[in-house]
Amino acid sequence: MTDATTRPDRVLFYPPADARAEGPHREAHAEPAQAAADAGGHVVPNDTQAPHGDGSATALVMIFPVPVEEVLAVLKANPGISWVQLPFAGIERYVPTIRDRRDITWTSAKGVYAPPVAEHALALTLALLRHLPERVRATSWGVGAGTTLNGLNCVILGGGGIAREYLRLLKTWDTTVTMVRRSAGEVPGADRTVTQDRMDEVLPGADVVMVAAAATEETRGMIGARQLELIPEHAILVNIARGTLVDTEALVEALAAGRIRAAGLDVTDPEPLPDGHPLWSEPRCLITPHTADTPEMCIPLINARTVRNLFARAAGETLEGQVDADAGY
Repeated sequence: MTDATTRPDRVLFYPPADARAEGPHREAHAEPAQAAADAGGHVVPNDTQAPHGDGSATALVMIFPVPVEEVLAVLKANPGISWVQLPFAGIERYVPTIRDRRDITWTSAKGVYAPPVAEHALALTLALLRHLPERVRATSWGVGAGTTLNGLNCVILGGGGIAREYLRLLKTWDTTVTMVRRSAGEVPGADRTVTQDRMDEVLPGADVVMVAAAATEETRGMIGARQLELIPEHAILVNIARGTLVDTEALVEALAAGRIRAAGLDVTDPEPLPDGHPLWSEPRCLITPHTADTPEMCIPLINARTVRNLFARAAGETLEGQVDADAGY
């Protein structure tokens, strides 16, 4: 879909600056705000006394995630909004609103955070292959162990920006990579591409399984007890997508029984993972607290997309990262 507006936008940045916590989000809107002016638009003033602005906004740029109810309040207060820029790629909480408000062009950060997130996925992959979860807990020399990426079969679940960047990184080694994606069509650089309905066919040959699919109704629990039985015992599992894509109870059981070699998780279900959860004491599980894309890494990346979209709006050009309401991402 092309956003055909050529009028100057009145851009509302939300939440207002004085409502943001101290830290990297504080002035995160500065560069896009300047771009809005450079594109011929205007920044709608707002503060904690009038967080929704003066009702004249035609575009909403979210600085960081807020509850859906707040977004609805902004839209109600500004009926002229025809474009919303979301600051994240995982939009599952917002999908019902997006489907209900198809009159609005919704853009997300999909693909923007691919480099840092894929880098984190690679870090988890290498850590598991080199048995680092066990070593960081060790109190004695132990027995040496480790596996190189060279020669391994890797299965990537997902075909978006993160999955493709991880593929590019994997090809630094002599790996064979199979991509599993929602829609048909080859992914450039992959040795093989299959659709999601054929995922169970490729799992038995995997040495590495990396989850990078979008979180939708269709992908919830895509790695469950059956899939963990299909994955070879020597294989590792990495998840940097959303915790809901992996059945947590099934993963706990598979690790405890030695049915898979190890797991690296930047996301969990539930999240945050409660203190005392069995995964915390699982010696072959490495957990990071959803830090594959920190604000410090991501603000410059989402700002750059927002700036490009502000200028594209002014020129009546297609916006980057447009959300597919039916697909849910």
